[in-house]
Amino acid sequence: MPISLQLGEEQSQRLEELARELNVDARELALAAIDELVARPAEDFERAAGYVLSHSHRLSWSHGFQP
Repeated sequence: MPISLQLGEEQSQRLEELARELNVDARELALAAIDELVARPAEDFERAAGYVLSHSHRLSWSHGFQP
């Protein structure tokens, strides 16, 4: 399932910084973070998903298409 994410400038910079610190590709780091999130127990996942949804006005998500 292809998913495309549009990161804000601050998010993008932080992701790049973390990737450099860990000596990994930023895309690989983002995928690892998503893997970590979905592998959590249901309660932890629901709490994290709730946080993301409550802040969704700051996120721009696209599911493989451009509006």
